[in-house]
Amino acid sequence: MTLSLQHRTRIKICGLTREADVDAAVAAGADAIGFVLYPRSPRAVDVARAGVLARRLPPFVTPVLLFVNATPAEVAAGLAAVPHALLQFHGDEAPADCDAARRPYLRAVRMAPGVDLLDFTTRFPHAAGLLLDAHVEGYGGGGKVFDWSLIPHGVPAPVVLSGGLNPASVTDGIAQVRPWAVDVSSGVESAKGIKDAGLMRRFCQAVRDTDARLADQS
Repeated sequence: MTLSLQHRTRIKICGLTREADVDAAVAAGADAIGFVLYPRSPRAVDVARAGVLARRLPPFVTPVLLFVNATPAEVAAGLAAVPHALLQFHGDEAPADCDAARRPYLRAVRMAPGVDLLDFTTRFPHAAGLLLDAHVEGYGGGGKVFDWSLIPHGVPAPVVLSGGLNPASVTDGIAQVRPWAVDVSSGVESAKGIKDAGLMRRFCQAVRDTDARLADQS
């Protein structure tokens, strides 16, 4: 995906479980807040809890509901609790599974040598964007960085860069990949599911500083 150097990189902070963390992420400048509706995740919340947390979000901050191989009923329950959510499918969902809710969604791609991202984009033509994460055991990136050179030029969908990002590494990620957005979870935590307000501020500031530096170079 080709972006102007004037592009503002959007920021998603994922895996929030506490009211204070939601408020701190918004104050830091996050554009989207992710709630994990996958019971096996250490950052999981149930649909009722996701609804409570999402109601704290002000206008123009998007709630994102993360599912892993969920049933249609589970997806519907999530949308009933957070009606204006963007969906994120992070498991082995087929295109028909993702399209069934008839809602905008991100499709996660577990990046590894041999993954044909251009073919993946063709198979998921209705995805609002592709979230690129590390390929590790289980689902989710496990806080690992993948080889960014695996991302081909000309991906015809917005790219959300994920996997092991933190306030230090996000600068290189934006400079090398030029994604539409970045996604962070463990890189701004003091413990699993417990976000650190200072790290979230530093992460968001690093994104803004990198965008400004790239714009000055244009």
